Formats: sequence, C-alpha cells, structure tokens
Amino acid sequence: MQLEPEAIDALLSRWPVARLVTLGADGSPAPVPIVFARSGAALFSPIDGKPKRGTELARERNLRADARVALLLDHYDDDWERLWWLRVDGRATLVPASAHPQALDALRAKYPQYTRVPLTSGEPRLLRIEIERVSSWRASDRAGI
Repeated sequence: MQLEPEAIDALLSRWPVARLVTLGADGSPAPVPIVFARSGAALFSPIDGKPKRGTELARERNLRADARVALLLDHYDDDWERLWWLRVDGRATLVPASAHPQALDALRAKYPQYTRVPLTSGEPRLLRIEIERVSSWRASDRAGI
C-alpha cells in the first residue's frame, strides 16, 4: 500500500532524519543520515557546524559529479503492521545559505538543537533537493505515521 498524499506531506514536514544517497565517483551508492526541512517545493539540508573530518564532505564531491540523489525516510516497529517508508528521488545542488533565508528559518524551527550548534560552517551553504519523484509503502492502515 502507498502512503496517502497527506501523510507524505506530514512526513516531509516533521520527520526528523532521513538517509541521503549520493553516487560516489565509482558509481557506488554513498548513504549518509541527514537532517532536512521543507521550504517551498524543495527540501534543504545544511552543511552545518557540527565537527567534520575535512573541509569538504563526500556528499559535496559526489554532487559535483552527479546531482541525482535519493532521500529515504522510514519507520521500523516490532509490530510489522506499523512499518512504512518514503523515498524521494531528485536532483541536488549546493546553494548559498544567504539566498534561502526561509530554509534557514525552517531548519531552526524544526531542530531546536540549532540554538546550540551552528547552523552553517565556513562559507554558509545548503543542500537543495528538487523533488522529481516520490514513492512510498506502508504495511497496513496501522502504519505508525
């Protein structure tokens, strides 16, 4: 069964974490958990101020080579009638945070942690995901949405 459009909208607005999949230089999938917020018709994820290993993230390098991404939201429960997943396929670009103040506001509203953790680091930028396709599944009407 697919999720209803209202459930998809609610999940894209409130679900706290997703797995972003970019394609590595060798074509292999490179999944990473991210936070995100919806602003307008796009989804935004910050390159935030949490400590990083290097100055450029693998997802940034991957996007320069191939803008295709998938975003996966899911819910597991021991009661398998409550399982669901939502997949967003799209194209992502790195954009200046200053060009999207409403996205920064949406991220701050969704994640109160950004009162303690810098929302951006270095040159402030956001990952902007243009939604091209949404697919979903739920185990039953009892899915935990």
